[in-house]
Formats: sequence, C-alpha cells, structure tokens
Amino acid sequence: MSSFTVKHHTVSRQGTRRSLLLFALSLGLTLAACSPQAAASDSVTLDFARAEHEAGRVILIDLREPNEHATGVAKGAQLLPMRQLGARLSEIPTASDKPVLLICNTQNRSSSTLAALRERGYAHVRYVQGGMSEWTRRGWPLVRP
Repeated sequence: MSSFTVKHHTVSRQGTRRSLLLFALSLGLTLAACSPQAAASDSVTLDFARAEHEAGRVILIDLREPNEHATGVAKGAQLLPMRQLGARLSEIPTASDKPVLLICNTQNRSSSTLAALRERGYAHVRYVQGGMSEWTRRGWPLVRP
C-alpha cells in the first residue's frame, strides 16, 4: 500500500487525535503535523453546505463517530465514521459530477480527511467550515440516524 501524509491540526480532544491516527493507519498513511491551514478553496461555508445538500446537489458525508451521530445528523447525510474510512473508502464517489462535502463536529477531522483524500485523487471533495457543532448551535434541523 502506498504511503502519504495526512495533514492535521492539533486538537485538544484525545478522541479526535485517536480517530485521526486510526484513520491514517487504516489507509497505510503517515501522519505529519502541520501548522498551515487548508486553502480557502478546500472549504465551504455552513450556509452553502446546507443549501446545496438540501437541494440535492452535493453528497454530505458526516465523519463523526456513532456516539456523535446519536445526538442528531443532517437529514440525508451519509454517515461514514472517520474510524471506518479505510475499510469504506469505496463509498466516497470518485466521479466529480456531484461534489462531496465532509462534515464533522468542528472541522478538524473533516479538513484532515480532505487532505488525505486529495492525495488519493479526490479533487471534488471539500470540507464544511464550523461543522455539526455550529449546525446545532444555529438550531438547524437534525434527525436521529
């Protein structure tokens, strides 16, 4: 299996770091700390993500873990816990005809996952700024998985 770098942001929660490590290891990747933020073109606003998702123009993939999904998810989002990505990578469309938006709780995991996916050729994938914590804070609709 080829090796490449997953860029990630330092985060305070041990579970998120563990998820990043498990994801990287499941894909045979090497983790490398980095300080630069992802390019602005790598992300979309939460407002844009919601509008495009509800209009059916994008695929929204929720990378949070099952215990986080239990608190509520965006209706119609594809649930794909980051920890399972290595085994379920084929569920992320490779065709660029429908953009893919990655969302997690705060954007740490989604921006890190984006970097890994870009190195695998997924040019049509972007991450959602603010994540599901901001979605919830705004009082937007959630459904139980």
